[in-house]
Amino acid sequence: MSTSERENKINQKKTYLKAMALQSLADVEVIKHELKLGNIIILKITPLARKSIEDVKKAVNEISVFTQSIEGDIASLGKERVVIVPDSLRIWRPETIVSKKAPTAA
Repeated sequence: MSTSERENKINQKKTYLKAMALQSLADVEVIKHELKLGNIIILKITPLARKSIEDVKKAVNEISVFTQSIEGDIASLGKERVVIVPDSLRIWRPETIVSKKAPTAA
């Protein structure tokens, strides 16, 4: 490995996949910071949901607005978790199948 290759490897920042629990509204700032660093978050929302559904709605809305502002992506993983990714990634979603009417003979 050449010196320039080693320097490039050292300068590359790593992306981490972090599992976090949403305990309070204060955790929103920590999540935003992690996204700014380019990390991927799997967020368990049930700890806060046990305390206040309204706070969960506020937190998820604030995280969603922030994620859109940095051109990241957010999606639910069932009822208990949300995945949030920075701008360098996209979350794949299957296309919604729209039922089409069968053609009729004219």
